[in-house]
Amino acid sequence: MGRGLNTHARRKGAARPALLIALALILTGAVSRAAGAAPWSLRGTGIQTKPIPVPVRFREVRGRGLIVKAWVNNSGPYDFAVDTGAGATILSRRIAAEARVPVSTAGAVSLSGLSGRRGAAAREATVRSFSVGDERNVLPARGLFIVADSLPEDLDGVLDPTECYHPLGYVINFTMETLRAFDPRQSPLRPSDEPPGGAVVAWLTENDSRRPFVMLGGGRRALVDTGSGFGLAVTEQSARSLGIPTARGREREGVRDLGRGQVDASRIRPATVQIGPLALRGVPTDLLTGAAPEAPVLLGRDALRPFELTFDPVNHLIRFAPR
Repeated sequence: MGRGLNTHARRKGAARPALLIALALILTGAVSRAAGAAPWSLRGTGIQTKPIPVPVRFREVRGRGLIVKAWVNNSGPYDFAVDTGAGATILSRRIAAEARVPVSTAGAVSLSGLSGRRGAAAREATVRSFSVGDERNVLPARGLFIVADSLPEDLDGVLDPTECYHPLGYVINFTMETLRAFDPRQSPLRPSDEPPGGAVVAWLTENDSRRPFVMLGGGRRALVDTGSGFGLAVTEQSARSLGIPTARGREREGVRDLGRGQVDASRIRPATVQIGPLALRGVPTDLLTGAAPEAPVLLGRDALRPFELTFDPVNHLIRFAPR
């Protein structure tokens, strides 16, 4: 999830800050993991299966990430950022109102980003239908949806493919700029599917979230975060545990996260990290200051761009295939 979020109106001609969402969702009310559209099932369950959604194109927009066109309750199109690290699909209040999305009145969802600050609140929502690429390309949309007021004015929402495609798997291809779904029960990802120069590794999760983590050499987890414009993003503490020198380099623009907290970063010497059998060498690396002690290590777009990424939520595997 990207590099920064500024909720203030921009002055004409001012530089647009990048988007940083790296969420830790603190649920203060009852949240249903089954919220969303009409029932969806996989083959072999005894229930009729809807067609697999067709692949869609995204475009990478500087400061906003991987943008797809989306329709909410047949209203749209809207611009959504594809963010594997979000933990929920997020709608702006304006879009929720336009699309007549019912919002829960019980139990707020507190949003906390890398800073750990909880300066924004949101509500769980129920979406009748959610489409991407084309209004007819309806996703299962059985995951968590929330409505928040802390998105940038020029971004309508954040699409977490783990939540929107669940229980399907999905593939993000940076070269072709495509996002496509697959049925993991019919075409499962297996450890033996390791591509030349790549890896198939365990999809780890934390708490009550499906956000995708992988284990790095040294025993640190990293969040696979397509919403982040960082490379390998580390705090001083996590850098020490990974053996990464922290001599400061070029300062990067300060960022604000969805919790309205401030996080600063500097691009330091490229690092080498291990993900299973895969050694990532010369990875663009960012040292974070102002991040919460519990902030995860991030693998953002600058680190992920050399790979096609396959996420299998049924078999809990992620494949890194060099482009």
